[in-house]
Amino acid sequence: MSKSPGERAPVRSFWWWKRPRSAFLDIALALLAALECSASTIAFLGARVSLSGAGTVAVAVLGTLAGGSLVLRRRWPAVPVLVTLVLMPGMLGVLLLVVSLYTLAETWEWPSRRWRVVALSVLAFAEAVAVMMVSMLTPGDSTVEQPALWVQVLIAVLVAVGLTVPPVVTGLYVGARRRLIESLKDRAHGLETELDLLAEQAQERARRARLEERTRIAREMHDVVAHRVSLMVVHAGALERIVAKDPEKAAQSAKLMGEVGRQALNELREILGVLRMDDERQPEPDSLAGLPRLVDQSRAAGMAVTLTVSGSRQEFTGEAEQTAYRVVQEGLTNAHKHAGGAQVSVLLAYAPNGVRVSVVNACPGGERGAAQLPSGGNGLVGMRERVVALGGTFSAGPEADGGFRVEAVLPSRLAVRTDRLG
Repeated sequence: MSKSPGERAPVRSFWWWKRPRSAFLDIALALLAALECSASTIAFLGARVSLSGAGTVAVAVLGTLAGGSLVLRRRWPAVPVLVTLVLMPGMLGVLLLVVSLYTLAETWEWPSRRWRVVALSVLAFAEAVAVMMVSMLTPGDSTVEQPALWVQVLIAVLVAVGLTVPPVVTGLYVGARRRLIESLKDRAHGLETELDLLAEQAQERARRARLEERTRIAREMHDVVAHRVSLMVVHAGALERIVAKDPEKAAQSAKLMGEVGRQALNELREILGVLRMDDERQPEPDSLAGLPRLVDQSRAAGMAVTLTVSGSRQEFTGEAEQTAYRVVQEGLTNAHKHAGGAQVSVLLAYAPNGVRVSVVNACPGGERGAAQLPSGGNGLVGMRERVVALGGTFSAGPEADGGFRVEAVLPSRLAVRTDRLG
């Protein structure tokens, strides 16, 4: 199985040691401590009692076992300290004492088990003072003047402090530093995981944004192109019927077809140009102010359409005005497709609770039939989605007299009020 670049190779363990070099270090320390304990014990007891050969061997074995307890210091940190405390009255192994106290302070959690560290350290300090006092009070060379008792006590205390305090303080510092590094590593791993999650969420939001933008562009293209092409098809049908009877009127229809086609191309360029523009160059959206021009274009195509505006003119947000404009545009496009020759009424009503737009066509009839225009069936669905997204209401359906109504109401909260700062 291949490994990622940031993945570390697994560390080989040896019993309770994480690395072989740790085992080699502990074994070397145990051998040195065993040698020191054996030598110091033999020297200490030999100055006071006569040791036989068997006694010397027994003392050497005992010292070896005491020093060998350092092999267990990483697995059971208290064992070397307890061995030191038990054997210290007759054995003073400096290396064993220092290393065992350092390991005890470094490996045990602080402050959750501080009482154990303090208790064993204080006991080791007291025994070290006692051993030093016994060593100095033992009768030696009578020709050498012994110092005063308080001097001997001071020397014993200073030596005991030197043997116990530095390893304990150093162990506490190293242990705290190690735990801090481990916590920082864990925090770094947690942050890395969180960043990966945020990156995935950002990618998902970007994907959704792309889908929403594609849907929006598709709606805009449908609204613009479908309406313009519908007008062009209607003009083409009229041109086909009158080209032989009234060449002058046919020329006007052809001219209108050209103008509508150019408008469709310009609007299509604006929509596609959004993909290459920054926010400061966005094209100005269609608004309710352009409804008269929109109705005139349908009227020029032969539709009997009227526009009624009621209420006081209000300005709404750009998205709201564009949505209302598109609703009227879609309603006129449907009338061109399915109600050719029918009377069409466009209503724009401003009210205190918002704005209402509707396109109502009467029942198709007469000599002109509906233009045979293809329909994708998505125009009204897209209009409903846009209106509902703004908090408005949308309805589209047949009337009782056989006609058809497309209507949308947008709430007043979308209005741009000029007195908000007053």
